[in-house]
Amino acid sequence: MKKKIIVKNLTKKFGNKLVLDNISFDVYENEVFVIMGGSGSGKSTTIKHIIGLLKPTSGQIIIDGVDITKLKKHELIEFRKKMGYLFQEGALFDSLKVWENVGFYYLENTKMSKKEIYKLAKKKLALVGLEGIEDMYPSELSGGMKKRVSLARAIATNPQIILYDEPGSGLDPVTAAVIDELILALKKHLRVTSIVVTHDLQSAFYIADRIAMIHKGKIHAIGTPEEIKKNPDPIVQQFINRKPIGPITGNTIKFIDDYISNTDI
Repeated sequence: MKKKIIVKNLTKKFGNKLVLDNISFDVYENEVFVIMGGSGSGKSTTIKHIIGLLKPTSGQIIIDGVDITKLKKHELIEFRKKMGYLFQEGALFDSLKVWENVGFYYLENTKMSKKEIYKLAKKKLALVGLEGIEDMYPSELSGGMKKRVSLARAIATNPQIILYDEPGSGLDPVTAAVIDELILALKKHLRVTSIVVTHDLQSAFYIADRIAMIHKGKIHAIGTPEEIKKNPDPIVQQFINRKPIGPITGNTIKFIDDYISNTDI
């Protein structure tokens, strides 16, 4: 399979804090690649580097043979057109109607007429199972509908790559499952390459072709869902089996238990 994205020796420091520690992985064309891990593990920081929102302290991010870490600002803006990004909270503009949110890129950067953009927005909304809401405002939508509008916006420019930051965050289980199905449908019908950041185990094992397990800025395992389940790394095993005691939590549980048992509450 052709490598679409190559992340090589990626390191990121914020001041003296090491957030990403020399991580490397490849993402293949038309693959759903899941980055899994706990809160604060470095998942979101990783995909923010891939889309160029952050600059690495060191390392390379090569997409279609181009090292984006070496691009100038205007070159990076142009290169980003091949990528869509689904923000964790949706990041819709409250003052704009749904169709304006979906067609925002075209409204701001092209000479297309509003009628043409409206028509395009309707088409993209239909692709994510939303029809008849074009003239509504985000405040009138449910959380799941907002997520799908954000996804429609992410695919509005017909990207080759879509990055999802916690797509199921804040959603009920059924709505989160709908988002999972949309991710798979976009892979099948639009042949996009997807990177999905999540700590939702059920979602990760369902949608992923391959999974990278990250903890404290280091990758502990990469493989298919079955390979991850069988990986002997104790951090991987604690995470996927949802065990409260292990190397991820250290002595936290004992400390809490001792504190409560010895404190007058």
